Amino acid sequence: MTAESVKDRLISDIKNRRITVGIIGLGYVGLPLAVRFAEQGFRVLGFDTDPQKIEQLSRGLSYIRHIPADAVRRMLPLFSSTHDMGRLGEPEAIIVCVPTPLDHHRQPDLTFLTRTAQDIGNRLRRGQIVSLESTTYPGTTRELYLARFARTGLRAGEDFFLVFSPEREDPANPNFTTKTIPKLVGGITPACSEVGAVLYGEVVDRVVPVSSPEVAESAKLLENIYRAVNIALVNELKVLFDRMGIDIWEVIEAARTKPFGYQPFYPGPGLGGHCIPVDPFYLTWRAREFDIETRFIELAGVVNNSMPYYVVEKTVDALASRGKVVRGARILLVGLAYKKDVDDIRESPAFALMKILLQRGAQVDYYDPYVPRVEKTRQFDSGIVSIDPVPERLRQYDAAIIVTDHSCVDYQSILSAVPLVVDTRNVYQGRHPKVVRA
Repeated sequence: MTAESVKDRLISDIKNRRITVGIIGLGYVGLPLAVRFAEQGFRVLGFDTDPQKIEQLSRGLSYIRHIPADAVRRMLPLFSSTHDMGRLGEPEAIIVCVPTPLDHHRQPDLTFLTRTAQDIGNRLRRGQIVSLESTTYPGTTRELYLARFARTGLRAGEDFFLVFSPEREDPANPNFTTKTIPKLVGGITPACSEVGAVLYGEVVDRVVPVSSPEVAESAKLLENIYRAVNIALVNELKVLFDRMGIDIWEVIEAARTKPFGYQPFYPGPGLGGHCIPVDPFYLTWRAREFDIETRFIELAGVVNNSMPYYVVEKTVDALASRGKVVRGARILLVGLAYKKDVDDIRESPAFALMKILLQRGAQVDYYDPYVPRVEKTRQFDSGIVSIDPVPERLRQYDAAIIVTDHSCVDYQSILSAVPLVVDTRNVYQGRHPKVVRA
């Protein structure tokens, strides 16, 4: 079979739903993607190392709050899942959605990327397409995945097809879904890009081809660095304006009346989620190989990482003004998820706040209706449980810190029961004697 016929056959099979789509990593990126491909009539084989996820999916249950169980049940006739990477030879399309975290020294942890490249490379066959969606440094697709696959003797763009197509999920955002968010595709060769564009074109409204995987990898980093730097800017201004007696939230609302040249960003207690606190450092790490210091990115990291300390200091000062010390104080964190109306706690600033407060001798609990329990994490060795926010329980606290502004929380009952509320999300607009902005 010629290279052209391999490509044409695969494109025909994609368009006629004669392929199986394998998705490695069934988390906040992989599971919505699996649902979407199944909705469009593709057979889907999911891969995950967590047996609990596989068991839940097999029963038609969802472990991600904004993905309803009905969506999982509807895809079951076309969906199966496994932890056996030996089955990677089965699907014609393989999409990689594995974590790309930082280690304890804030260096990229490439363990999952490397292991997945090895697993796919051990079973790669002619007529497959591999798409990497995990956010990473420019050059990963070519230097890590292509280099490993080349050892098979198969040729990219002729025997198999390799692209980078970054995930762009925004959990719980009703305005943008897997279907409607434009999909970048950068292939190792033009033929790779063509096959990748056809694959994603069957399930998303708009595919945007770019000239190379490096462009797609860099675009994803730029998207998140843009947000990190601008959030750092408003966080820094928040501290300054607070010292000047100016309300940063009112300033932002005033500025956003300008219909051009301005986009609002909002301050908070620190960055959270799987993208913004992590992804910029993949580029700073990569830049060192080229003797470049990415000073804007690193400064943004310094500012954003300092926000939990700022919130704690505001809390300590507010307690002191009421004749209390932080040591021994009972403090409630309202919200543990990294953003409103989701159950995702990855890199949440709530954990940094909890750690700092505990080090200062405070007694700390949390309330989050989306996160009833937290199992073992990097920060905690044992599970912690959300309190029941009944008035008699709330009255036991010396202070509450609003960390996440979930829509379903009764903030007035918190304000009524707790003598001090530190608001990092502008939940309580205007001035109130019990509320301190931070």
